Amino acid sequence: MREKTRCGWVPADDPLYVAYHDTEWGVPLHDDRGLFEFLVLEGMQAGLSWGTILRKRENFRNAFDGFDPSAVSEYNRRRVKSLLSNPGIIRNRLKIQSAVSNAKAFLRVRDEFGSFDSYMWGFVEGGRPRVNRWHSLGQIPTKTPEAERMSRDMLSRGFRFVGPTICYSHMQATGMVNDHLTRCFRYRDLTV
Repeated sequence: MREKTRCGWVPADDPLYVAYHDTEWGVPLHDDRGLFEFLVLEGMQAGLSWGTILRKRENFRNAFDGFDPSAVSEYNRRRVKSLLSNPGIIRNRLKIQSAVSNAKAFLRVRDEFGSFDSYMWGFVEGGRPRVNRWHSLGQIPTKTPEAERMSRDMLSRGFRFVGPTICYSHMQATGMVNDHLTRCFRYRDLTV
């Protein structure tokens, strides 16, 4: 049986990366809690490899109450201190505190727009995934005008760790853009 062709950033010998690429990355996500999870994880990943985050993902889910934004928004100093001593997650005070402040901002946005999904997908034209035609990894940008708009708007609403690069990574992960390489089997699967 012939091996599937995947995007070049996926280490073929890493089952977590392969599963993430094959089943999640670039798949349009419209679940508020899932969108919040990726927002927190993308912020945690800043300066680190995505592989580090994937290996700690279940620990993050346990530590952050299944990424329930209502629960995370209530975290106090004692809870943050407890998270800082948890070796299963990224123990960075600013990143942990940003997850709490982002949960609060998330709830405000959800109240204003009816769902976080409506807000986030409003940054892509027509609320539909943008399909790119990249042939090599070098063609894929690290940020776009849409990601820059998203970043500015999110920052104005009190979100943290949401620079344009993190916003574009979030857009890629949650399927707002299809950045699978054209030779990747998932490109065809996700092209609408």
